[in-house]
Amino acid sequence: MDWGTDLWDQYDVIDKHTQSGLDLVERYIKFVKERTEIEQGYAKQLRSLTKKYAKRGSKEELDCKFSNHESLQEILNELNDYAGQRELIAENMMTGICVELTKYLQDLKQERKTHLTDAKKAQQNLESSFKHLESTKKRFAKEWAEAEKATQQAEKTENDLNATRLDVEKAKQHAHARTHTAEECRNDYAAQLQKYNKEQNIFYYTEIPQIFNNMQDMDERRIRRLAEGYCQFSDMEKNVLPIISKCLEGISSAGGKIDEKQDSILFIEQHKSGFERPADVDFEDYTQGIKAATSDSSLHPPKVRAKLWPFGKKNKPPAAEDFSHLPPEQRKKRLQGKIDDISKDLQKAQDQSDALEKMKGVYEQNPQMGDPSSLEPQITETAQTIGRLKGELTKYETWLSEAVGGEESSNTINNNTPHRVVTADQSHNIYTEFDDEFDDVETPLGQCTALYTFEGNSEGTISITEGEQLSIMEDDKGDGWMRVLRASGEEGYIPSAYVKVTP
Repeated sequence: MDWGTDLWDQYDVIDKHTQSGLDLVERYIKFVKERTEIEQGYAKQLRSLTKKYAKRGSKEELDCKFSNHESLQEILNELNDYAGQRELIAENMMTGICVELTKYLQDLKQERKTHLTDAKKAQQNLESSFKHLESTKKRFAKEWAEAEKATQQAEKTENDLNATRLDVEKAKQHAHARTHTAEECRNDYAAQLQKYNKEQNIFYYTEIPQIFNNMQDMDERRIRRLAEGYCQFSDMEKNVLPIISKCLEGISSAGGKIDEKQDSILFIEQHKSGFERPADVDFEDYTQGIKAATSDSSLHPPKVRAKLWPFGKKNKPPAAEDFSHLPPEQRKKRLQGKIDDISKDLQKAQDQSDALEKMKGVYEQNPQMGDPSSLEPQITETAQTIGRLKGELTKYETWLSEAVGGEESSNTINNNTPHRVVTADQSHNIYTEFDDEFDDVETPLGQCTALYTFEGNSEGTISITEGEQLSIMEDDKGDGWMRVLRASGEEGYIPSAYVKVTP
């Protein structure tokens, strides 16, 4: 079955059907374009999300080695790769479907236009031939009527007794001429009829069937190409599924690599001070040897301030080059790390010095390769660097030895000396840095008003009520929290968005 045989008289239907097919292709192209826009927007939002939650801030935050922190960074990296695959899907759909189908659609429109033009041209030729046939037919009818009229007039003249012989001959000649003209018109009409029938036969059995079959072939090719486009819509995503699966597996793997015990051990290693716990406080019996009051000082013995260590916030002492401001354990680690860094730099400098000396020897043996004296500035500079690094290495090794010895001494004192003796020498006890908290009163940075009520249920936070006046003790560091002081003396953290700073 084909269009040319079964739909030979359905030109308008075929015209409408093929146009509907082209409209469907165009509609599918628009659909895929909108899908690519969604994919691109989705990928852009994913990239912004990963960037927003990626590590940023101080060097310590960037170098954090806790497995739960590192796993989140790995998840963000995998999600960023996942976003790249969504972008790839959008790009492939745009180039493989939208661009290619748009180009193919233009070709189809031109081909369809050509077929319809050929059909209209054939129709016009047939109509023109039919008009010519009608014209010859009308002329034949007219001339035949005139011939019959002339024949009847000739017969009438011949039967008329009053007519002369000349009139009779003249009438017969006129009738004969009319009859001859009518015969010629009849022959023209017959020939034109034969020609038209032949052209009509060609039109309905050859030209139109061929044109309609070509349009059928065009429409079937359109359907097949559109079907391929439908499959591409799925295949282009399937092609990146293995990589997407790897990204998702990477996210799962990052979660599985978290070791809570190891994170706790790492946290302990990073922050344990190395101090011994303080000994019990001895009871001091003031009832023994009480004498008459002779001064205000004897009536009011000095009050001993309670220590808040290890809780509460304190002002950190300024950093010292020998890290003496740190607890013993942390000081040892920082000193050892500094020694390792200096040792690496020293090894590099020594390797560079050896290389320069070898190069100098080569130049001395082969002057054509270079001037040995040109290396002297580099050799001198390297030697100075080595000397400086050795001096720093010795300095930090000495501090490390002191730290190790000092820790042993401190442990001995804490274990064997009464607590009151320890407090007598404030330069060597564990509370030195905490005494500064009471000597230097922290000044508020400003005032703020609570916009909303906040229930501080977690550790380190406090509750505030709407309209409450608060003192700002520490600004927001970029994490969305600030430290404030209430009029009641309660201090803690609250969300920065819950307050308005008072000018």
